[in-house]
Amino acid sequence: MCGNNMSAPLPAIVPAARKATAAVIFLHGLGDTGHGWAESFAGIRMPHVKYICPHAPTMPVSLNMRMSMPSWFDIYGLNPNADEDEAGIKRASDNIKAMIDQEVKNGIPSHRIMLGGFSQGGALALYTALTSQQKLAGVVALSCWLPLRTSFPQASANSANKDIHVLQCHGDADPLVPLAFGSQTADRLKTLINPASVTFKKYQGLPHSACPDEMLDVKRFIEKQLPPISEL
Repeated sequence: MCGNNMSAPLPAIVPAARKATAAVIFLHGLGDTGHGWAESFAGIRMPHVKYICPHAPTMPVSLNMRMSMPSWFDIYGLNPNADEDEAGIKRASDNIKAMIDQEVKNGIPSHRIMLGGFSQGGALALYTALTSQQKLAGVVALSCWLPLRTSFPQASANSANKDIHVLQCHGDADPLVPLAFGSQTADRLKTLINPASVTFKKYQGLPHSACPDEMLDVKRFIEKQLPPISEL
């Protein structure tokens, strides 16, 4: 692979079993890749949906003593009052919006594209959807938070997603991104978009990871928001 350290390999993709009429773009967490999530979505796939799991570029991460690892943007701390990498978050969000544009060019309208992510990836998915002028199908936000939250509601003033459906999931035993942080995020989301469109689900005993019950809820959410065209 050539290019600078902001380059990233091509996404892991679970292709649609027939013609793709919808897509899910799902962003992994810090230090991870898209491969594991692609495997997870292969287990709950729908035949008309294409699942795209991109890989974050490798960069030094302040939280981890500047060690280089896959990261969508720099993280300085995991408490609600930590400084944030505003330029990096906005740059990463623009990259995801360009990915959405590419899928639109491929023939899938933006309102048939769902964003999702886990932890840092979920944070980026929420920020991107709330600041996008592309109308999206929904957001799956797992074990995450809303970044640059003090920039809202101004940051979402021109968003096309004031009524977007959000499924937010969080384990009540999460030691990295505490449940309270997730709850505060859900409360904030309800002030930015239609509160009836925000669903916050808690999972007993779940640490900073996913579980089968959660993935089943994700599957049901995708089925509801991205039904086969014939059922629209």
